[in-house]
Amino acid sequence: MTWACPLHKVVASIGIGGRCRNMLGATVLLLAPLSVAVPALADGPCRSEDFEGVRYTVCSFDLVETDLRLFWRDASDRPYRSFSTLAKAVEADGRVLTFAMNAGMFQTDFTPIGLYVEDGRELRPTNTADAASGLRPVPNFYRKPNGVFYIRGENAGVLTTERFLNVRRQTDYASQSGPMLVIDGELHPAFIEGSRDRTRRTGVGVSGPGMVHFAISEDQVNFHDFARLFRDFLGCRNALFLDGGRGTGLFSPELGRNDISWHGGFGPIVGAVE
Repeated sequence: MTWACPLHKVVASIGIGGRCRNMLGATVLLLAPLSVAVPALADGPCRSEDFEGVRYTVCSFDLVETDLRLFWRDASDRPYRSFSTLAKAVEADGRVLTFAMNAGMFQTDFTPIGLYVEDGRELRPTNTADAASGLRPVPNFYRKPNGVFYIRGENAGVLTTERFLNVRRQTDYASQSGPMLVIDGELHPAFIEGSRDRTRRTGVGVSGPGMVHFAISEDQVNFHDFARLFRDFLGCRNALFLDGGRGTGLFSPELGRNDISWHGGFGPIVGAVE
């Protein structure tokens, strides 16, 4: 069992895609009871959006202008676990953490379940395993196809794990999670319109080589509708689920957000530094 989407049912879910326009928004969810108010947004990458009656915080980045990285362990090989700990480490290095979000699923010791690449070094291998026989519902990570979010220089992408391995991309950063939300403009085949499997969710999509969009739902949403946010509203032909429920969170000083994980911390974290 893993902390990352321990057993959130993927069986009921998503919907059609999303139109990733160049908007500075990010759907964030406080790891507290549902329906938290989104603070007024200042100028910056994140903003509040409403899509078909569900509130989101969406954060968008142009990698030509943004230094986006993945983080997992500190200099002592201890997982950062919290945005505050990561922000202090970045500050000690003479930089400022301006945004962060959970970046993929992890085990109880905060180790990424699948592929994890940081600064060009593969710290965890690709996970192509299937869920244990008879396990129901199938944990989200194992609802194939799952996928990989990666960054290489000023470009970023989301690919199914199989395709990522086939092209053997060299990357600066990569995090494997699952399931995929949108695959070449199509919703994941397991998602069910009108599903009652609703919770808060986070995900990432790309609308161009260097345009990356992170979203976190402020309300409960199923996979189908969450996927449609990326395809139909944000314009993303490929998008990846990062996590759901109480394992999600957002860090945005401009929004006054510094969420915690009720799983005791986060595993991989994606962050923007200046």
